[in-house]
Amino acid sequence: MRLTLFGAPGVGKGTQAKLLSAKYKIPHISTGDILRKAVKDGTGLGKKAREIMNRGNLVPDDIMIGIIKERLNEPDCKNGFLLDGYPRTEAQANAFDLLLKELNINDLKVINIIADDEELVRRLGNRRACKNCNEIFVLDAIKGLESCPKCAAKNSFYLRDDDKEDVIRNRLKVFKANTKPVLAHYQKNGNVISVYGIGNIDTVNEAIINLLEKS
Repeated sequence: MRLTLFGAPGVGKGTQAKLLSAKYKIPHISTGDILRKAVKDGTGLGKKAREIMNRGNLVPDDIMIGIIKERLNEPDCKNGFLLDGYPRTEAQANAFDLLLKELNINDLKVINIIADDEELVRRLGNRRACKNCNEIFVLDAIKGLESCPKCAAKNSFYLRDDDKEDVIRNRLKVFKANTKPVLAHYQKNGNVISVYGIGNIDTVNEAIINLLEKS
């Protein structure tokens, strides 16, 4: 099973990716996680990406393409993969097409998760991250807690720059301008599955699985 999850920031791609990865036993590849780790570690890539990510803009195509190519060549991707957050531009989609052809992969399915802008602004602004382990939580889930439920770090919750309202709205603007054409790119091949992402997580997941198994 080769999948890529498509949708605006905050639509629930990461959550659904983890569930689908576990069900189909394929690696969940999140470009966002890779980049954030690089930023935290202070790598060359991280230093280049930090300023761009903090503005809510897209990381340059050459960085993203290089990351994905290296990752798909790793052994755990032999029998499938699930990409979360890639491709985000037409240039990336074209380069990804060439990479898939090189790897003799022709069964990619695109899962398109949709939601309205105001709901996404509310969702993202209601998140907090742990400075120590980078885990992201909904405010209601950590209300009254002094320690991170995952790593036990104390007083570690904070609002990430890319979850602030002005940055969120810029991210949505960038998505509409640069990323929506990617959906049209894949719709030409008839391999897009669209699901409304607002509601119970398990209900959304069940809808995705049903559509995948019918396709």
